[in-house]
Amino acid sequence: MTEAPDRLQEARELVAADIDRAFDSLLPVPPDSRARLYEAMRYAAIGGGKRLRPLLVTAGCRLFKVDPARAVRAALAVECIHVYSLIHDDLPCMDDDDLRRGKPTVHRAFDESTAILAGDSLYALAFEVLAGDSTHEDPFVRAELIAELARASGPAGMAGGQMMDLAAGGGDLDLSGVTRLQQLKTGALIGWCLEAAAIMGRVPAEGRTSLRGYARDLGLAFQIADDLLDVEGEEARTGKRVRKDGEAGKETFVSLLGPERARQQADLLVGQAIEHLQTFGEEAELLRDIARFAVTRDH
Repeated sequence: MTEAPDRLQEARELVAADIDRAFDSLLPVPPDSRARLYEAMRYAAIGGGKRLRPLLVTAGCRLFKVDPARAVRAALAVECIHVYSLIHDDLPCMDDDDLRRGKPTVHRAFDESTAILAGDSLYALAFEVLAGDSTHEDPFVRAELIAELARASGPAGMAGGQMMDLAAGGGDLDLSGVTRLQQLKTGALIGWCLEAAAIMGRVPAEGRTSLRGYARDLGLAFQIADDLLDVEGEEARTGKRVRKDGEAGKETFVSLLGPERARQQADLLVGQAIEHLQTFGEEAELLRDIARFAVTRDH
């Protein structure tokens, strides 16, 4: 059996290449005044990033022997949503960041209006991809994928979490409040990745409990690791500005628990996430690797 670090690295490289090829194919720059918009979308979407969410989709689809080409389409859809969220989160009216994935943010490289439209367009592209016959031959499967992604990215999910984050200035959140915020802002989209795999594998809702538990614990562990990197990381490695939460006076898992307790909590969550996969065999090894990677990464 391939060693875990090699297996994970190979899988990450494969899914990153698949996603880049898909974006390149879907976003040819037109010979008209929309060119700047397409260039901005390509700038944000192609290259860079951990591609964690696409990797989770494809790893989850392995459990149910979903056609890899179909898995990549679902993976592409969630990456469209993720990239759109990064573009919008970086805007001056949100987090006002200048650096993302090691290069200037979209509104700095282009302009604010173009950045907003690029984010909007990637959001729309996600649902266009899922609606296509190539994603799945069953229209009911496609409809469920679309409905669940809309829920995970909207006010009951990622966007709602971002609103809570914007409203939480001044350090007035306790641990349960921060947990709820991050379950929406970060966890909802991670949850969709495993939900999508189960939907495409035609697993009934009552059979998805273990995957939902895995996603919930992984999402929180991933966020704690992000909070630790914001405090202890280096901008050159993370590819984005660090120590911004402290400067903004935001409460995080690290500010509330301290670095050591936060690290212990992340490790505990990873253990729980892996435990949720106990009913699966070797086909879930990549998901286990991803859980461990969530807390050992340096970017």
